[in-house]
Amino acid sequence: MSFEPDAILDRRRLRRNLSLWRIAAIVGIAGAVAIIAASMSDLKFGRDHISKLEILGVIIEDEERDQAILDLADDAHAKALIVTIDSPGGTTSGSEGLYLALREVARKKPVVAVMGTVAASGGYVTAIGADHIIARGNTITGSIGVLMQNTEVSELLKKIGVGIEMITSGPLKGKPSPFEPMDAQGRAAIKTLIDDSYRWFVDLVAERRNLTPERARELSDGRVYSGRQALEVKLIDQIGGMPEARAWLEKEKDISGKLPVEPLVYGDDASLPGRLINDMIFGWAEKSLNLKRLTLDGLVSLWQP
Repeated sequence: MSFEPDAILDRRRLRRNLSLWRIAAIVGIAGAVAIIAASMSDLKFGRDHISKLEILGVIIEDEERDQAILDLADDAHAKALIVTIDSPGGTTSGSEGLYLALREVARKKPVVAVMGTVAASGGYVTAIGADHIIARGNTITGSIGVLMQNTEVSELLKKIGVGIEMITSGPLKGKPSPFEPMDAQGRAAIKTLIDDSYRWFVDLVAERRNLTPERARELSDGRVYSGRQALEVKLIDQIGGMPEARAWLEKEKDISGKLPVEPLVYGDDASLPGRLINDMIFGWAEKSLNLKRLTLDGLVSLWQP
């Protein structure tokens, strides 16, 4: 039984190693908890900062987003808001809700918009909610206007022998319909709706960009502009990016350039697991499949190349 002392020593050595790993794991977990706690402490108890809101992809109605922006208006530690935009637009009502929320913040603290690759149509509605608009020279912006799209498949249905019966309470109920061509009466009614929203958009541009109504209409024929062109026609204020936004806040609004920039998070994104799931799964799906565009309904302020 001469091997027993060796076995005992091996077991003791193994226990020591396990104990060291346990201690290391406990220290690591404690460190992670301390970091998270410190981070949460900053969020809970607050520190002076500049908030940053990212508007990415297609804009739709989002009550949690709009409420988070409204809450920011009353956050004494948030000294300013920078809105970064990379969006072709989206639903007109969703863009309107976002614009109104940004204007509430702007009543109490400076708001700067920084345009990325695209900030068109509803993305531009978002931008004019800010006090100062900055874009890259090659940013795509403008596309001021409203549209409604309808796919009409009646001829296809005839070819495959499918008929659709529809009973309505009036001649304009159910129009536009994918199952029948648009008649003159239906087209006129929809055009009235689009014209009303278009006037709202143009009036907004005229008011926020200090343009005459006539000049605003000239610029609002649906075309897109580069950042340089937009600066020339006064749709934006400056060429640049985040550094220029920070510099403007410091020079014009006396907001220290040393303040940290903290993202405005809300809903599921406010939790770490939620952020990871959103970025890894839903972010990929949206970029790869462009799923949000498939959900758009009603009036749309969207640039579609």
